[in-house]
Amino acid sequence: MLKGKDIKDSSLGSSISQEKQTLPIMQRPIPPEIPWVTTTNFHSLPTPAPSPQLFPPVNTEGFPPSAQEEFSRTVRMGFQNMNNLQRQRLLAELLNSCNTEQLVFVSNYISPRLKRDFLKDLPIELSLHILSFINDPKTLSRASSVSKFWRSLLNDEFTWKNLCVRHHFRRRSSTAPELPPSPTSESPSSRNNKFSYKDHFRRRYIVESNWKHGGRTLVTHISPDIGVVTSLQMCQSYIVVGMDNKKIHIFDVSDGKYIKTLSGHEGGVWALQYIDEVLVSGGCDREVRVWDIDTAKCKHVLHGHTSTVRSLKMKDKKIAVSGSRDATLRVWNIEEGLLLHLLAGHQASVRCMEICGDIVVSGSYDCSARVWDIATGECLHVLQGHYSQIYSIAFDGEKIVTGSLDSTARVWSRQTGFCLGVLQGHTSLVGQLQLHESILVTGGSDGAIRIWDLDTYRCVQHISAHDNSVTCLQFDEKRIVSGGNDGHVKLWDIETGDFIREMTSAGNAIWRLAFQETKAVVLLQREGKTVMEVLDFDAQKS
Repeated sequence: MLKGKDIKDSSLGSSISQEKQTLPIMQRPIPPEIPWVTTTNFHSLPTPAPSPQLFPPVNTEGFPPSAQEEFSRTVRMGFQNMNNLQRQRLLAELLNSCNTEQLVFVSNYISPRLKRDFLKDLPIELSLHILSFINDPKTLSRASSVSKFWRSLLNDEFTWKNLCVRHHFRRRSSTAPELPPSPTSESPSSRNNKFSYKDHFRRRYIVESNWKHGGRTLVTHISPDIGVVTSLQMCQSYIVVGMDNKKIHIFDVSDGKYIKTLSGHEGGVWALQYIDEVLVSGGCDREVRVWDIDTAKCKHVLHGHTSTVRSLKMKDKKIAVSGSRDATLRVWNIEEGLLLHLLAGHQASVRCMEICGDIVVSGSYDCSARVWDIATGECLHVLQGHYSQIYSIAFDGEKIVTGSLDSTARVWSRQTGFCLGVLQGHTSLVGQLQLHESILVTGGSDGAIRIWDLDTYRCVQHISAHDNSVTCLQFDEKRIVSGGNDGHVKLWDIETGDFIREMTSAGNAIWRLAFQETKAVVLLQREGKTVMEVLDFDAQKS
């Protein structure tokens, strides 16, 4: 039996439970909110499964997708779940079901996505290295039109400097320039630098093209006097022409216009040379004259030779050496008009000479050449070996080359006086020589031009240049220009020996020629008159 108190508690508990069951839903107690911050280690908890999508997808306008959109979505999701082979098969079936218009749309849509600028994806240094293998400037020009990025790459100075080196387009300066910076590291001061390898290459390339294909005749002078041109010198400021009619004519090298005539010799002028504004000339009157070109006045008349002054060279503005048919050479102080040394030893006319430093070498009709010390007047060596007269000589400070009527050219050592080699191949007089480093070019009365490698003493090119004697020639690292008694001036490739073109209209005979980077001068006889033509190949004027 329950006691009274127990019965009371029991009845109270049953009444409370009944009260709880009758409370409405809205009055049920809300469980306390659990804060987000907790000490639980979330990395140890499993990744929850994705929440189920409670609402159907909607389009951009907020409405449920249409049947077509739902189909596209289903196809796209199915395509993404395929492997690569299954994708390719599906694409092939779809493309086979397309008409031409649809295929064109697909092509236009896909093409831009397949294009990739490989240079843009590479480091700039590697991109520039790739471009450095292009030697053709036309290809580089077309490449610069591909995109702005390619154009910026091709504006890099390193690319054009390397191209200048490969094409032998050297700067005409005494010192080598520093390497220009690349565009990625270019400073404002370097951007303001006036010199540009790209512009330099462009100008030189156009000049070379003009040499090969065109150019223009800047001016043509027809002399009213009858005379033979005996000497010619072309430098940065003047063209100086000596003639056998006692006159020396001076022209402006920039435009070819006549400036003045130096008169004073009483016989034909057979030799001349000028340095800066000082001109020295010699001729049949046995005199050596020193001129000031600016004033056209003769500063000194040097007497001493007893026959025609046939050759003349200047060491500098103070010292000159003359050679005469009287078999002597004379060393002059042309500033004061004094004789310093009389160089005697040859037994016949001194026909030619060259100066390098304090050494002068002379060639004579006595079949020998001699090496002289200008400072002391001492004969250092007598070079004997030719069997006939020596008509031409070349000297670079170490090697001496002589050309003779015996149809050979001989190479000598300046130090020892020994003959280093005999160059055979011409069949007549070797009257024209030019020496540069290890390259020697000879021209003969047989009409042939030969190019020799003095490292091996072998003829590397034989050119049948003219139908008569080669009267003049000049070469540089790219070309040879030759003139002959057949009246033609011809341009040749020095590397291959190929004929390029004729430089002027044919005349009766070519007397002298000379050229620089952008200009050439030809003196010839045409229709019985003495004609001088100045040819211009400048890129800025063509």
